[in-house]
Formats: sequence, structure tokens, C-alpha cells
Amino acid sequence: MASRIPQLQRFFHSHYFFGGLRQAIGVMLPALFTGALWQTYDIGMIASIGAACVAVIDQPGSPRRYSVNTMLGAVLLGTLTVALTGLVSSHPLALWVAIPLMSFAFSMLTVYGPQGGLMAFACLLIMTLTMRAPLSGQQLLLHVLYSLAGGLFYFAYSTLVRRVFWLREEQQALSAALFATADYIDARSRFYDVHTDLDTSYRDLIRAQSEMIDKQQAARNTVLRELPKGGRRGDGQRMRALNLFIDMVSLLDSLIATHTDYATLRRELGDSDVLVFARDTLVKLSDNLQQIALCTARNQAVLSRHSAKAELRAIEFELDQYRQSGFAEANPEVYALLVQVLRRLRNGSRIVDRMAAHTHPGADTQLVDQRLDKALGRFLSRSSELRFGMITSNLRLDSPHFRYALRVAIAVLLVLCVVALLNYGLARQPWGPPIELHGYWVILTVIVIMKPGFALTRQRNGLRLVGTVVGCLLTLGLFMLTNNTDILLAALIACCILGYSLIQVSFMGTAIFKTIMVLLAFHLLAPASNALIGERLLDTVIGCAIALLGSYILPWWEHNYMGSLASALRTANHRYYKAGLHYADLLRALRGRGPDTQESLDADQLEADMAWRLARKNVYIAFSNYAAAFYRMAAEPARRQKNVPELNNLLIQNHVLTSQIGAAVPQLATLAQVPAGIRQALETVDALLQDHDAEPPASLETEGELATLAYPLRQMMAAAQLIRQEMRALESPSAGDSSPPSGHQLPRSVAAASQAGGS
Repeated sequence: MASRIPQLQRFFHSHYFFGGLRQAIGVMLPALFTGALWQTYDIGMIASIGAACVAVIDQPGSPRRYSVNTMLGAVLLGTLTVALTGLVSSHPLALWVAIPLMSFAFSMLTVYGPQGGLMAFACLLIMTLTMRAPLSGQQLLLHVLYSLAGGLFYFAYSTLVRRVFWLREEQQALSAALFATADYIDARSRFYDVHTDLDTSYRDLIRAQSEMIDKQQAARNTVLRELPKGGRRGDGQRMRALNLFIDMVSLLDSLIATHTDYATLRRELGDSDVLVFARDTLVKLSDNLQQIALCTARNQAVLSRHSAKAELRAIEFELDQYRQSGFAEANPEVYALLVQVLRRLRNGSRIVDRMAAHTHPGADTQLVDQRLDKALGRFLSRSSELRFGMITSNLRLDSPHFRYALRVAIAVLLVLCVVALLNYGLARQPWGPPIELHGYWVILTVIVIMKPGFALTRQRNGLRLVGTVVGCLLTLGLFMLTNNTDILLAALIACCILGYSLIQVSFMGTAIFKTIMVLLAFHLLAPASNALIGERLLDTVIGCAIALLGSYILPWWEHNYMGSLASALRTANHRYYKAGLHYADLLRALRGRGPDTQESLDADQLEADMAWRLARKNVYIAFSNYAAAFYRMAAEPARRQKNVPELNNLLIQNHVLTSQIGAAVPQLATLAQVPAGIRQALETVDALLQDHDAEPPASLETEGELATLAYPLRQMMAAAQLIRQEMRALESPSAGDSSPPSGHQLPRSVAAASQAGGS
């Protein structure tokens, strides 16, 4: 129907490529500058290593205010790391003691979250690269000063570049979120295609939603950090970006609320035209959103897009036919579902059209939603307080951070032992030229691969090994084709840019280009035989083997997290539910009061609206955290997966509950008064989410517009009951006995869960 934006085009217009370009230039400039002026490439490389340590923090998409303090911390801590590593580098025994201890200490920084993890990797990186040659005396002092200069240079460079290109950063972070939202809409469209498997579609939707929530949160932290204040340069562009973000979130809320009993729709309607038109409408909305995302990244206006008017009118015609044929009277709730789907699709189409208008210069002079004018700052993520006690309180064996740090330290010590033994044996081998293993390269391989999660470590192990092999082969081919220094330098720069750009996109791609980059750098600094390639490959193979072995030392399995994440998700859903009911009650009160109480009720309504929006954001984040952990657990060994059916059902039912809360609350707000059956249903959901017994109503009112409310209420009661049931199963003493399905497949329970929710 419509051409998709190619992935390659999306990548080159993304903040990943722009951020990788920024990082690569900042890291390579010291070496290129000193080499071009004074032919001192060795000094430049030391400064570039210091810059690379700080560049690790400067990830694409990270808010500028978040990264400034962390980059300064990396400069300070990185310089101290260089000094300490240099002091022990010429004393083998001290080196064997200090390197594992520093590896343990730096790995404990993961207690501070993602930023702490980046800081840990930055320090481990510069520690590893500093230990490659012994340093002493004045040589050590100069090395520390050069490294400090490189770090300070990158900090100043990054601050300047981000200040100059602030608009491009906002647009690209927003573009990434828009692309992820378009992918989510496309995944949702497959539910209306009777030829697709419901369970497969549901798993694809959950993954797409998890990625979308992460991208939208990154865009939120970027776009909302610098709000338009009026009279400043660039306020018009800020307003357009802000309105795009607000409408993107509104579109998501509208579409999530369309979640329905797709199994029932397929069973009742079969290969009906109404389902085809609904699917085509979502596909067109997805294509339009991709076009908006691309134009946002390019700072261009959307000039053409697909219209969904024909599909929407066709759905209206089909619904009219259902009324005339008596289907609406025979199946009032199914018909009400279709009416709600049409309303949501029509609303989504209007929002997408408005988003396209936001891309035109001068189109926006005020917020698209004035209620958010003074409250946007409340939606930002707050950085957690950095306390040393967070480290000391995690120095226990039941802490995943302590276990991870211990694994890294043991793996590093094992590398030192293995490399020493192998080098001793290789130095005495009678065949061929002498081969030397590079301990720092093996350690670098280990710290790059090893992550707190077992599944991620195992995945990165294979990708790193394959990437290194491919990179070595490509470098060997390049050396065979040419010895021209200019060509090799150009290839080095290109590989550096791509290596940094692909860090968050493709780990294997990063491994390929970083391998080529390092081999070219060593070749340009000290031209040698192609034996260097074989040595690097051997180092990587040994590092991968040790990293894989180390991942089995005190592993922390994902099932240990799942109970607390499930509880946090249920709590977030309950708060979202209560905030929604409070908001609906206030809207009803607003219509029933006189003008003398209008002002106070308006203030109360605004506060309730903000509370509901914040609760909705929090439940999305809690769901994303739970889903990500669940799919990580699914990638672990089968014997380490526990309570898979229960956890899978919790994933489904919490998603159903969130969707139906979003669908029911606006309808509750339109009622003049809440009928007794509906009131009892609401109280039942509230009690079940608090793990209390509750008696559902014998029947629900379904006259007129109430028919559109009956379905989400039944879904909510069924979902809340199943959530309570599965949470109790997790807490029972025999919960750990539940074995995962064979073949590492998730249980095929989506259709069954949907039917249970609609019964």
C-alpha cells in the first residue's frame, strides 16, 4: 500500500549516527591534531584514549544536563584510574592485585543505574588500555597529563557541539520516538488481519511497545528539558517539537485504548471488510507517522501523506449495514466494540494530521494542550541521589550488583593467569615466529562482553566473536588491496564513526568496525606484518571463552526479579485506575456545579488530569520494565526459567487492564450518574487489585451508550481477577516448581486470555 522508510535511511537520519559522528570526531581529533602538527601520534593516541573514556558517557539521545556532570566525573575518575594503573603497571605482583580490585570497584558503580553503568565501563576501558605498557617516573606523569587533557578536550568539545546543535538533538530524539511509535501502530494493525497468528502478533506488540516506551521517555527527557519561554531564539522550533511530542503521547493513549477481544472479533466477523479497513487505516497511520518522523529529523515540513478518510468512511458504511441487518441488536457488545474502534481510529487520524501540520514553520505559536502549560516539568525523569551508602548496602551475596562485580573481578584475575601461562608456553614453542598474547586486549574483550544478565552476556559473546572474525578478515583484505596511508586513514575514520554509531543499534556491527579501527590504528602507528591480525583474533577467542566461563560464576537469574517487577506493575496499574476514577468523578462534578464553584473545580480538574497522565506514564514504564525482564528470562537456560506460564499471563492481563482503563475512564466521565451495576464492577476491580475478595455484579447495564462501557469493565474485572490469581501463585511455596514450556517458547495463551476477559 505505502512504501516504508528503509532502515538504512532511518539510521543515517537518526541521533545514533549523529551522536556517533560527534563521538568519533571528538575522540580522533587529538590524535589527528598532534599528528598533523608535530608528528607525535603517540601523544595524540594517549589523549584520544582519555577522550574515549569521556565519550562513553556521551551516548546519543542522552539529555545534555544528564551527561555534563557524569562526563566531568568520568574525567576525574578516569584520570585517577590512569594514575593508579600506571603506578602498578611496572610491578607485576601489584598489577595482579590492583587490576581485579579496580575491576570489582568500578563494576559496583552499576548500583547507580544506567549512568553508573556507563561510568563503570568508561573506567574499566581506560584502565585496560593504560595497562598495555609499563609506565614509571616522568613517563607516567606525562601519560596522566595527556589523558587528562584528552578528557577535558572531549568535555569542552561535546558541550560546544551540543549547544550549537541543540535543535538537531531534540529533533532526532523525537524522530526516534516517532519511528518507534509508528512501528508500534504497525504491530497493532496485524491484530485485524485474520491471516496472522494472534500469539505471534501479541509478542511482537509487547516488544514494540517496550521499545516505544523507552524511546518516548528519552524524547521526553530531551524535549521537556528546554521549554519555550517566549522571546528566545529558537522558541518557535521548540514549540513545534513540544507539540509533536504531546500529540505523539495522545496518539499512543488513544490507540492503546482500542485494545479489544480480537479473538472474539475474528470469530464473530471472520474475514470481514470492517477488519480489513481497520487494518489498512492503522497501516496508513503508521506510514504517515514514519514520514513525519523522517521530516522531523531532516527539519523539513511534511508535504504529502496518505489519507485514511476512505477506510474510515468504509467502516462507517459497514457499521450501518450491521445495524440494518440486525447484527447490532443480536450482538450489542461486539457492535459497541466496533463503534469504539471507529472512534479511536478517527481520533488517531485527526491527531496524525495535526502532527503533520506541526512540522510546518510558523504553524505553532502556542501549546496544543494549554492544560499542560505549567505542568510539563512533572513528567521528566529525575536522576537518583548518588550516595556512597548505595554501594556499601549492596556488598552482600544476594545483591545482583555485588555478584556482577565479583564475576568481573574473578574473570579479570583468570585472564591474567591464563595469559601468563600461555605466553610462557608460547615463548618456548619450536615452530614458527613467536606469538604473544596481549593481556589488556583479552581483558578488554571480557569487560565488553560481561553484563549483569546471563542472557545478555551469552548473546554478546557470540556477537563479539563473529564481529571480530569478520573485522579481522575485512582488515586482512584491505591490507592485501592497498598500503596507501591516506586510504587506510580514511577507512579508519569511517570505521570509527560507524563503530560509535552502531553501539545502541547493532553490537555485532560495532564489534566489526571497532576491530577494523583498532587494527588500522596499530598498523598506522607501527606498520607490522599481518600476524597482528591473528594475534588479535586469538586474544578475542580467549577473552570470549573466559567471559562465557565467568558468566556461570554466581549468576543472577532474571526470575529473581520477576516477582518484585510484577508487584510494581500491579501497583502502578492500581494507581492508574484510582487516578482515572478520580478524574472521571471530577468531570462529572464539573458539569453538575454552578458558576460560583467553577474556578475551584477547574483547578481540581487540572490537578486530577495531571495525576492521571503521570500515573499513565508510570504504568507504561513499569510495564516496559516487566516485559523487558520477562523476555530476558526467556533467553536464559530452560532450567533457570521459573513460573513462565504465570508470568506470561501477568504480562498479558496487565496489558489488557491498562488498555481497558484508558478506554473506560473517558466513558465514565460522560455519564450523568454511574448505574449500580457499573459502580459495583468498579469496586470489584479496586478490591481485586488490592488482593481483597470481591463479588462481581450479577449483570451490567448495557442500554444505549452503556454497551460501549460493558466490555471494558468485564475485561477489567477478568484481568484483575487473573492478576490476583497469578500473583498468589507466584507467592505460594510451590511456585518455583512450575517448569517452562519446551523449546523456550512462550505459552500460547493470548487468545485464551482474551476470551477469558470477554466472557
